[in-house]
Amino acid sequence: MNKSSKGFTLVEIMIVVVIIGLLAAMAIPAFQKVRASSQEKAIVNNLRQLSSAAQQYFLENGVSTVAYNSLVGTDKYIKVINKVAGETYPTTLNQTDTVIEATGTAVANKPIISFTN
Repeated sequence: MNKSSKGFTLVEIMIVVVIIGLLAAMAIPAFQKVRASSQEKAIVNNLRQLSSAAQQYFLENGVSTVAYNSLVGTDKYIKVINKVAGETYPTTLNQTDTVIEATGTAVANKPIISFTN
């Protein structure tokens, strides 16, 4: 009587599981690094937009201070600021500000992300 030898042995299955585990162990940290980098770039872009909107507001209104609420809204200079990591943006911007900072710790454990004019 011939025995059928179709299928995989336990050792072959264990080797495949180990290989998949090694690939996952290498991919997850790389994915987290790319995600943190993209979030940080999105925050810097938001800060850049705030800075540009504030400069435009200063020119149009001849003032040296502007509130965040005057810049962001459906009928304002910026329609919406999409928060990507629970960060907070400054409530007031001054014409003399050379650095604008967003605070929070959800992006790569950085408490402050800044944009320099």
